[in-house]
Amino acid sequence: MQKIQGGLQVSINSDTKRRKARNAPTVIVIEQHTLARTTIVRLLEHELAGWDFIDMVSIETLDSALGMDVRLIALDLAGRTLDSTSLNDDLDAIRERFPEASIALLSNTDDTFVASQALEMGIRGYFTTSIPLDVALAGMRLVLAGGVFYPHPLVASPSRSRAIIAPSGPADEPRKVISVNTDYLTIADFTPREADVLAELQCGHPNKVIAGKLNLSGHTVKMHLQHIMRKLQVQNRTEVVARLGQRAMADQDVRAN
Repeated sequence: MQKIQGGLQVSINSDTKRRKARNAPTVIVIEQHTLARTTIVRLLEHELAGWDFIDMVSIETLDSALGMDVRLIALDLAGRTLDSTSLNDDLDAIRERFPEASIALLSNTDDTFVASQALEMGIRGYFTTSIPLDVALAGMRLVLAGGVFYPHPLVASPSRSRAIIAPSGPADEPRKVISVNTDYLTIADFTPREADVLAELQCGHPNKVIAGKLNLSGHTVKMHLQHIMRKLQVQNRTEVVARLGQRAMADQDVRAN
């Protein structure tokens, strides 16, 4: 529905959606290719109910998301190297506007050295076009839950795609790297379903809402929460979120130093 205001067409529905989006956890996908960008957004919309997704061609429209609860920004490398001025200007602009958001890079290059460099720069996710869809989605859930994801193409094969996932941790705690495959995914000590529950938990959703969104029983949600608390060595759901926050802050301190 549209109406004319001062000679300009204003979409009432778009304004309403924008107001609602500011209250929802948000992911921004910045990718110059329309097909790739919209495909990523559609997949994430299907996987993460209750989240809002915004697609952009470049960072020039980043200000339109100011005030929203932006949790993750996925930025296309677009053939640039990690030391390129253009990429670093984009990263600086993102961090200036959304200092608490995690950043993931989208790349068509399978290069382990580049991936490890990205982690050193504070990038929390490195996704290449060669990884299988289920691994990419599980990796995205991990990043949203406070972990760090990057693929390891050197151990990939046509019959069995693998990835290496490195969970975040305190500055003085060594990174543990886990080799996984598409037969059974164990990511940062969390199963994909536990990562789903973690992502919803960080949104502040109660067990009943989490169960409905993930199509699980209340008992199953409680079981996943118990496993998560045991792995994080905490006593309740509040401490789970606090522990993940501490890990994120530790990573930010490492980047700052």
